[in-house]
Amino acid sequence: MKREDTDITEAETGVKKNIIKRQQPHWKKVFENTCSIFGNEPSYPARKAAAVFEQEGKNKIIELGSGQGRDTCFFVSKGFHVHSLDYIESGLKTVKEKIGNMGLSDSIVTLKHDVRQPLPFENETFDACYSHMLYCMALITAELEFLSNEIKRVLKPGGLNIYTTRTTADAQYGTGTHRGEYMYEIAGGFIVHFFSREKVKHLAEGYESFEVEEFEEGELPTKLYMVTMRK
Repeated sequence: MKREDTDITEAETGVKKNIIKRQQPHWKKVFENTCSIFGNEPSYPARKAAAVFEQEGKNKIIELGSGQGRDTCFFVSKGFHVHSLDYIESGLKTVKEKIGNMGLSDSIVTLKHDVRQPLPFENETFDACYSHMLYCMALITAELEFLSNEIKRVLKPGGLNIYTTRTTADAQYGTGTHRGEYMYEIAGGFIVHFFSREKVKHLAEGYESFEVEEFEEGELPTKLYMVTMRK
């Protein structure tokens, strides 16, 4: 069933939807201005997730919020079959071009999709789900709950949902313009949803287990959680 904007009111969340909706064209502009805004090297969580997937024999992966594909390319190079989803068409085009240049187009499926809508897959389709900094985008808690449940639905029994998110210990938490809940619009016009450990635990409800690792990335440095939830 498709979720409608009217399902969750601004009065309930304190989040103004017109401001949130501006994030998609903002990301579109960013992606169109450069083909590798975050570089081409795989992230630390991608390398660690790949090692876990290999160890457990998990080959069919769904990556949500794949951006311009720095982690996608790494997963495909390691022999995984990846369904790459993002809501920016130009980002997906870049992913397809990069994978095509690697000669591995048969190992990737790209799909434009907004994760606030149901995932377009049958139950128990994937061995694992991976997303790097998707959970800390401009998604309210109710949408994150919905997303976590949708991921669990499409995972096979014992499947893994590995995601990263910025934390309330991050130096940029509480700076910029407050946009409701734990969301702040920081420099560059990006809205970030910062997570506490309590939120991580809440979103793991319904999963068999979860683990949390703290790590840092970038020049600030950005402080993040890497969360591994098992169905």
